Amino acid sequence: MLSSRWSILALLFGVRMGIGLQYQVVGTLSPLFITDFSVSVADIGLLIGLYHAPGIVLAFPGGAVGARLGDKPVALVGLALMILGELMMGLAPAWSMQIAGRFLAGSGGILLNVAMTKMITDWFAGREIATAMGIFGNASPFGIALALVTLPALAGADGRVLASCGVAAYLFVSFLALTFYRVPSYLGPAPTGQSLRPGPRASLAVLAAGGIYGLYNISLVAIIGFGPLMLTERGWTISEASSTISVVLWLVALSLPLGGWLADRTGRNSMILLGGLLSFAAVLLLSSRVDAVLPAFVLLGIVSGLPSGPIMTLPARILAPETRSAGMGLFFTIYYFMNVSGPWLIGYLTEMAGSSQIAFDLGAIFLCIGALVWIVFRQLASGLTIARN
Repeated sequence: MLSSRWSILALLFGVRMGIGLQYQVVGTLSPLFITDFSVSVADIGLLIGLYHAPGIVLAFPGGAVGARLGDKPVALVGLALMILGELMMGLAPAWSMQIAGRFLAGSGGILLNVAMTKMITDWFAGREIATAMGIFGNASPFGIALALVTLPALAGADGRVLASCGVAAYLFVSFLALTFYRVPSYLGPAPTGQSLRPGPRASLAVLAAGGIYGLYNISLVAIIGFGPLMLTERGWTISEASSTISVVLWLVALSLPLGGWLADRTGRNSMILLGGLLSFAAVLLLSSRVDAVLPAFVLLGIVSGLPSGPIMTLPARILAPETRSAGMGLFFTIYYFMNVSGPWLIGYLTEMAGSSQIAFDLGAIFLCIGALVWIVFRQLASGLTIARN
């Protein structure tokens, strides 16, 4: 049934949408959480961020387990944890159980994300991988969009319980669908006695790649998390500010696969990666300073998605098939650490500065640092054999 890499990509895209759908439950239904549990906005922020926090400690073990047992079992366990965590949040009456359920769901999401990214790498390494990663990267944003459209309607009918049950149902269907996944035929069992972990130099290169991806995503958070606040400080209404930021997100959904397609079509992965990072940084600085906000944000949406696919191809350039699971664990460990700490740092420095414009400036700085880290990656990767399938 699933005989081609593109059908595998479609399957994993649909499954990964569940991560975005579940992640957005708290943000979309935050007024209901505040009412039901008498908590503050700060508590909601904690609950939102808790979804990614387990990645700091679980990403590498998850990858290592995948190397031993296979990626499909790890992904299925991840989905089972996500389902259990969502049902806990939907049915439990205590705030402490919300915390526990969110942590459990996030832990499952981490395991699923690490395993599926490695699956995509296995199927596309050496052929159209930047395009595949660009498309795959769009899955979570599509899931977030699905949450924004469907969850309020479900919650309006019967509160949070029905909404959480709807998310759990989507995840259960994803669980059933993922049972049809098969590994590519060229992958066999690792040779006896061969290490399943990348060597020291490859590990450093993977950490550098994860650092680039983390810095890139922090810069996206600067737009999504602090863009509305920056515009309201200029006198915009919340509705106007949110609508303008949504333009960026819709355009990112187009530019993400476009950047990957261009990298594959032209063979200039490094040029698009580096040019995309620096262009993104330049437009971030521009968009926070000009009066023509909408055109600037349109340009921001066009350029900001371009580097994502090329960045996600970096591990495949240095990891042999048998070390990909553990290597992806390293990649996502540094990514999740930065994804948790970076937004906090931006918020802290923004509060000290007294202006949200600095959030965009910090995003530009992070992108430039990412370009420098890419140079380090390039040096580390130059002495390694590029993995081919």
